[in-house]
Amino acid sequence: MEINSYLDFTLLNSSATERDVLDLCNDAMTSDVYSININSYYVPFAKKLLNKSAIKICSVVGFPLGAMSTQSKAFEAKKAVENGADEIDMVINIGFLKSKNYLAVLKDIIDVKLAINGKPLKVIIEISELSKNEIIKACEICVDAKADYIKTSSGLSNSGATLTAVKIIKKTVRDRIKIVAAGGINTIELAKKYINVGVHRISTTSDIKFSKNQLSSETF
Repeated sequence: MEINSYLDFTLLNSSATERDVLDLCNDAMTSDVYSININSYYVPFAKKLLNKSAIKICSVVGFPLGAMSTQSKAFEAKKAVENGADEIDMVINIGFLKSKNYLAVLKDIIDVKLAINGKPLKVIIEISELSKNEIIKACEICVDAKADYIKTSSGLSNSGATLTAVKIIKKTVRDRIKIVAAGGINTIELAKKYINVGVHRISTTSDIKFSKNQLSSETF
């Protein structure tokens, strides 16, 4: 499989302009990556730009803190899908998890999942804020909620993905849910290390600007 099929090009800065999103879409099409990941406001704009492309559009909701109401997350997710999003990334309610209010964490995920009518849901658990036991518990809840992916990081916290955390996630979920590694993965060599320990998608920025030929020459 070509490495570009694992990549999500991400642009989530609060200062991102329409020109930045245009450049992101052009970079994604040049590199033929799997998807772009943007804030919900820009979904309709990106949909027009990628109209003739197979590249998926992923929108974040409850981003980057995950600390808003479940109703707000579900509404934002539903609107993003209506506006053209193919996938949704939601941030887990970290405070609920640390409070051991596991039922509230579960409901948060389930309600967003129900709101997007079968579209893939990726749940960002923000590993830099969690202990090993909390990572394991977050993974178990994501499996119970029937999320499609667990994502390591928002990219805007203290740190991004680590191989150690991904191995913990993989050992916990086995093959019941897919894994996205995000944050600090900026070379093909590092991306391959994550894929080799069980990651299904890599979230990175388009600053890498690999050419399509460079990406497709790297296979697994």
